[in-house]
Amino acid sequence: MIQLTLSFSGHTALGRSDFLVSESNAAAIGWIDRWPDWPASTLLLHGQPGCGKTHLARLWCERASAVILTGETLDEETVADLVARRRHRIAIDDAERAPEAALLHLYNWCSECRGSLLITSRAPPAWWGIALDDLGSRLRAAASVDIGSPDDALLGAILVKHFADRQLIVAPEVIAYLTKRMERSFAAAADIAARLDAAALREKFAITVAFAREVLAQSGDQSFSPASDAGVT
Repeated sequence: MIQLTLSFSGHTALGRSDFLVSESNAAAIGWIDRWPDWPASTLLLHGQPGCGKTHLARLWCERASAVILTGETLDEETVADLVARRRHRIAIDDAERAPEAALLHLYNWCSECRGSLLITSRAPPAWWGIALDDLGSRLRAAASVDIGSPDDALLGAILVKHFADRQLIVAPEVIAYLTKRMERSFAAAADIAARLDAAALREKFAITVAFAREVLAQSGDQSFSPASDAGVT
């Protein structure tokens, strides 16, 4: 079968039905779904890059009619504007990059107004090296959910989604081949899909097992192991 490879910019689907649930992230999506029945104003989600933290934050913002900001864009002026506009349902993505004073101010504001604050980060706050004691103690006391590494089923589903976002349909045997040999991370799945898509467009070739093996071997990908490839075509 010939696969058509068309040049699309790639659109990431971020709806509720596009979030792939497995044992590694079931607790996180459960907390999103149970809002506003949270035990306190703040919830922290942490996990490796590409695990779905931003997707979850956007789903919560849609559910709660909340504002989403990135940690690197948060500052005291932004917090003052949120306070002036009485916005007290807020998500901060990559919050470990936020200025501590601004994040503490925002935390206090949401708490005082009985609002809600969703924070995402790569690691739990105890690992951030927080200098402000007040901020550190508040974040460490907040409800915190870890999003774990993907299992085989989720990793395969993530690969399928990344290819689908790029308007590509890849055969199940290719997905099975990749999941058995790739680094077990969300970021690796995104990277492999991007590289195979680019190579297929460049070479005008279908993404088969043989093509995937050749492309990833040529790139010297240290996160991909061609072990047990004997007899694989």
